[in-house]
Amino acid sequence: MRRIAIVGAGQAGLQLALGLLAQGYHVTLTTNRTGEQIRNGKVMSSQCMFNTSLQTERDLGLNFWEQQCPAVEGIGLTVPHPEQPGERLFSWSARLDRYAQSVDQRLKMPVWMDEFVKRGGELIIQDVGICELETLSLSHDLVLLAAGKGEVVNQFEQDAERSRFSQPQRALALTYVKGMTPVSPFSRVAFNLIPGVGEYFVFPALTTTGPCEIMVFEGIPGGPMDCWQDIKTPQAHLQKSLDIVREYLPWEAERCRDISLTDDQGFLCGRFTPMVRRPVLTLPSGRQVLGMADALVVNDPITGQGSNNAAKCAKVYLQSILDHGDRVFGRSWMEQTFEQYWGYARHVVEWTNSMLLPPPAHVLELLGAASQSQPIASAIANAFDDPRQFAPWWFDAGQCQAFIQTHHQHAA
Repeated sequence: MRRIAIVGAGQAGLQLALGLLAQGYHVTLTTNRTGEQIRNGKVMSSQCMFNTSLQTERDLGLNFWEQQCPAVEGIGLTVPHPEQPGERLFSWSARLDRYAQSVDQRLKMPVWMDEFVKRGGELIIQDVGICELETLSLSHDLVLLAAGKGEVVNQFEQDAERSRFSQPQRALALTYVKGMTPVSPFSRVAFNLIPGVGEYFVFPALTTTGPCEIMVFEGIPGGPMDCWQDIKTPQAHLQKSLDIVREYLPWEAERCRDISLTDDQGFLCGRFTPMVRRPVLTLPSGRQVLGMADALVVNDPITGQGSNNAAKCAKVYLQSILDHGDRVFGRSWMEQTFEQYWGYARHVVEWTNSMLLPPPAHVLELLGAASQSQPIASAIANAFDDPRQFAPWWFDAGQCQAFIQTHHQHAA
């Protein structure tokens, strides 16, 4: 029986671990927190997962919350008018072909950890550094690092050619709330792009206390939404969230008249640098560790792709491990496995990075055209499930113009 060790019990690590168990592998999973500590801790992400990613969970029998989790049925976009405060320059929404869902990782990961043990996996609670990686690599055929945070992930070399930024591009904050007025006629991720300030989006989810809405703030560094550093208490965080929507987005403030935090741990703030790391870490012994998901490809959450990337990476890695059979997991195989994932993830990186920069004229024209053309709005909304669909029309001005004209002609 082949022995696989995975460091990190998040979306990618747990999903891969459970997938390998189902195929008869011996799997050791290490993480630095117990399920109870996760359940009682702070929220970790916003994790809105689209249909293709949800299907990877269904395929492994891990979609335990599908019936109770609110559906995200569409995507909407609003741009406030830069010269008329309180007014909208344009606004549109479109239904997704298949719904998305967001399950609080404090709810999901402890259950998946229990399921991992129930299905025969070996779970170890410990901090992992180089010494622990050495120990795991001695007793396992393959060691994977799926932990996107902590000191050990910084041992992986940054890929300068694939990394566009050298510093954080947004000041980030999450606020989990209950009591928000739903949007109609269908639930959606409501994006608001505030020129020169940042982005705000909000969508339904399921948390430890039941259905909720997740407010996500993306502030341009140094701007008025880069304002979270001195906020220490849950109520102060909620108040700052309300202050922002009241100042810039009155139509969102209308929905927030009766909101309260889901719980005292239902908020988060921070910032990180989007980057891509090289996939293989060589230990002092010469043995090697393969990174995966956001240990290697770190995207800003502005496009909501983090958990989606993790699920899709887990699927690629699972198939590559199965296909490799009894052969040695050497550097060549590790690099090829990552490149299979990168063949998808590079499109996500390119699109996400483009959203962090001032939009070119053709993208502004495209977003405005979506308010006049439901097929264009639908194409943008459904590409969130597979960002490869944004090429080439999102990135190339000529292709974008042709895309707009084609849809206008069809409509006519």
